[in-house]
Amino acid sequence: MTAPFVVGIGGSTRPDSTSDAMLRSALRIAAELGADTDHFHPGELDLPLYPVHTTERTEDARRWLDAAARADALIVATPGYHGTISASVKNMLDYLDDFKPTYLDGRAVGCIACSFGDQAAPQALTALRSVVHALRAWPTPLGVTVSGYYPTAVDGAGAISDPALLQRLQLMCEQVVTFARVWPRGRAIQN
Repeated sequence: MTAPFVVGIGGSTRPDSTSDAMLRSALRIAAELGADTDHFHPGELDLPLYPVHTTERTEDARRWLDAAARADALIVATPGYHGTISASVKNMLDYLDDFKPTYLDGRAVGCIACSFGDQAAPQALTALRSVVHALRAWPTPLGVTVSGYYPTAVDGAGAISDPALLQRLQLMCEQVVTFARVWPRGRAIQN
């Protein structure tokens, strides 16, 4: 059996963000579980607002779409901005409109939301799960939230330093990789 291909997207445009640290940790865990992984950070991509009226795409957009088309599962991490997902993460997801009508049919998506306050992360997680459903993918049963008031969530080196948070992230990644093995992209409706 080939290794499932798990693509991670997100983080804020700030390179040392909590959401990016969570995503990098999740991809590391997925790799330890036997997945091949790739990472797309919105601050490192040339992705203009999704161009609805043209099929022209930047090189970065083509690379992102190629990885998404090959992915057996995804992990998406977003900062919670004003109670919802960030514009940069939403824009990356908007590019998946190129895959209509099947979008991400049948694929698992692990969802992570981080915020400075207590209220935005759960709201952003709910919004992210709704977008994932609209893309015909399956959010994992466990989504992970991190509040900025969580004093030991991520250390100065970007590693998760809280055992309970790491345990939740591990479980979510196990769900992503297990589902990708049971229902690989090849069994979904092809894009």
